[in-house]
Parts: sequence; structure tokens; C-alpha cells
Amino acid sequence: MCEGGWSKVAASEIDFMLQIGSDIIPVEVKASEHVRSRSLSVYRERHQPKLSIRISMRNFGFEDGIASIPLYAVWLLDKDDLRGLLTNLTRPEP
Repeated sequence: MCEGGWSKVAASEIDFMLQIGSDIIPVEVKASEHVRSRSLSVYRERHQPKLSIRISMRNFGFEDGIASIPLYAVWLLDKDDLRGLLTNLTRPEP
């Protein structure tokens, strides 16, 4: 995990970046249920990651390549699970 500061994208900031193999996963952390994030949107438009993670007070979910993780469940994030999710996202549908 790349910590120790902010990763700047133009005038935007991404809270954390995870590296799983050759994939970079941007992670945005919100302390409320309000989850609109210009920073994450700008990063996704510019770099088109396979997966992004948003951590907030909202429940689990997955939409438009963004996995939503509730704050209380951050400890469940596991590198092997993320690797499996990335593999499933890149697999062509039958």
C-alpha cells in the first residue's frame, strides 16, 4: 500500500493507492454517507483502473467498477480477495 501522504491527480487527491500485481487500485475514504468524490472520478477518467475502492459509512456495494466498503469492515480487505476480484473483472463473459 502506498501511504505516507497524498497522491495528487491534477487538483484532486486520492487517499491511498494499493498495488496488486501490476494493477493500481485507488482508495477513497469518506467519513460519512456522502460519497461523491471528484478526486476518484478524475482519477478513474484519467487512468481507467479495473477497480476502485470507496470506504465510507455506506453499506457494501459494487457499481461502475467501484467497490463500496463500510468503514466498520475495512479490516476485511484482503490482498488475495482483491486479486480474485481483479481476475474476475478482467475475465471475458461467456
